[in-house]
Amino acid sequence: MQIFSLSLAYWCVLIAALLPYFAAWVGKAGSFGPRDNVQPRDWSNQQSGWRARALAAQANGFEGLPFFIGAVVIAHQLGAAQGVLDALAASYVLLRIVYTVLYIRGMGTARSAVWSLALLINIAMLFAGR
Repeated sequence: MQIFSLSLAYWCVLIAALLPYFAAWVGKAGSFGPRDNVQPRDWSNQQSGWRARALAAQANGFEGLPFFIGAVVIAHQLGAAQGVLDALAASYVLLRIVYTVLYIRGMGTARSAVWSLALLINIAMLFAGR
């Protein structure tokens, strides 16, 4: 398989899979050292404020990932129009980026609204097949 032959939806799967790692990097930047890597869970349990929220955004990113991947694959298998699937997948990724920013900034109500929209997009992908 050639890397450039991947559909936009499949590229979105890769981006969505990397987003949780970005959130963790933000949460650890400037605070997480080599000694903390001995027991990183202990370090993360001691965090508060925006660092704790960044780490929670990481966890939520991983929690939502299986449904997104499944929705993309199922939509492909059911023959969804590629343009529609690409648009839905890109919308999901954009919403997850916004979600992560809102989570880190502590904007709970807006974050929950964005999370809900991303969930609806996943559901729409399941029914995007012909």
